Amino acid sequence: MAVVVRAGAAPMLWLGGLAAAVGLVPEGLTGRSIGLYGGAAVFLVTAAVVASVRTGRYRELQRAATRAARGDILQDRAVTVRNWRRRHRWWLLAAFAAAVGGAFAVPAAGGLLLAGAGAGLWLKARALGRRESAAETLLWVRTDWVEDGRPTGTRVKGYRTTGPAAGDAAPGGARRR
Repeated sequence: MAVVVRAGAAPMLWLGGLAAAVGLVPEGLTGRSIGLYGGAAVFLVTAAVVASVRTGRYRELQRAATRAARGDILQDRAVTVRNWRRRHRWWLLAAFAAAVGGAFAVPAAGGLLLAGAGAGLWLKARALGRRESAAETLLWVRTDWVEDGRPTGTRVKGYRTTGPAAGDAAPGGARRR
């Protein structure tokens, strides 16, 4: 389940960092230093907000989690990440274009906003991983319940659990080594 949360973190961080770097080229309306200071503040606020939003729903679903049945379809980590990124590639490109375009007004702020959202998703996945490690279980969402890559959507009735050795993902959605 944390794989779905973590799937968007890397592209948002990379595209946000690239947009921030490209955004430093134009002077912008506010100037580079104001853009960087404002962007740093926006990065921190966005990361904190994204990391903390809907945590109650995650905890609620984790408390109601049941053991995965034989009929449950649990997807491979690489397939989940690929599906999420394919579904959201146009949104990611649009956010990148908006961040680069916004650099003509406030340099680097839009890119740092996008990177902050990615950092917040990464922090949320880390928190989920800590809870998975503490409970010594991995949390899964049935693939037919995940709508548009949202692990807490309205169709998600509950999480499924397996032992920590199941699958190819470590707690928090990272690749098992």
